[in-house]
Amino acid sequence: MRYGPAVRRRKLGAELRRQRTLAGLTSGEAARRVGWHQSKVSRIETGRSGARPADVELLLDAYGVRDAELHALLAALCGSGAQNGGAGRHGWWHTYRDLLPPEYRDFISLEYGASRARTLETTVVPGLLQTPDYARAVTRATLSDLPVKQVEELVEVRIARQDVLRGEDPLELWAVLDEAVLRREVGPPGVMAAQLRHILDVGQLPHVRLQVLPFASGVHIGITGPFVVFSFPLTSDLDVVVLDHLTSSLYLEQKEDLRAYSDAFDTLRGHALSCEKSAQFIARIAATSWAGTGV
Repeated sequence: MRYGPAVRRRKLGAELRRQRTLAGLTSGEAARRVGWHQSKVSRIETGRSGARPADVELLLDAYGVRDAELHALLAALCGSGAQNGGAGRHGWWHTYRDLLPPEYRDFISLEYGASRARTLETTVVPGLLQTPDYARAVTRATLSDLPVKQVEELVEVRIARQDVLRGEDPLELWAVLDEAVLRREVGPPGVMAAQLRHILDVGQLPHVRLQVLPFASGVHIGITGPFVVFSFPLTSDLDVVVLDHLTSSLYLEQKEDLRAYSDAFDTLRGHALSCEKSAQFIARIAATSWAGTGV
């Protein structure tokens, strides 16, 4: 059985393998100590199978690991954090498991468990900021062969994801939007005007920062494409970069990749307008480019 997104399973497996090696044990010896078959240890270490927190504790005890922080880190990797609703329990998105590809379920799981997200968008409004009408128009344009019912279900998922921005411990969102995001017409008349007003409203939340990268800033590092950097409460060892492609998503978890994208984001926000000036910029576009299309 698999618990948590694949990227976390790989991280968990790699760390458990390292601890086993430090303890001087083979996978077979480790399995005998905890009363398992060797193949179970192997599947966990390679990320092909996840593990319950009780499994992780059993292995760490067998390896003589007493570091409380490491215990907490590995418990988080197997999805036992409070934000994830406990290990082995499915999130709300599991209801849509027949509709959503594994990569998208992984993305939602990471987003749901993260404490902070830094995102660059160059073409469309980030999912966490989309209105239902905008989400519907984007979904129809990118997945034109889907039946209406499935389109509406995907819109439901998109809007349900936005719950992470509300509640007692909301996700901290820092988004840098290329000007093209604001000027590209999406959907029938009225959609963009309402969408920009919604962006301004969400931008008023204390844990949300929105910056615009205007055309006047010229060529920038972000022209290579959008990305999201997820950060997690316990340690930066859990951080993940997500790159979206047409048919799949790429997850980057190596420290050098995380550093490169974090540095890139810092550079982009340095070139972008301040949050206050960005809000004024968005309001100005709404009043000029989309004037008369509002409802």
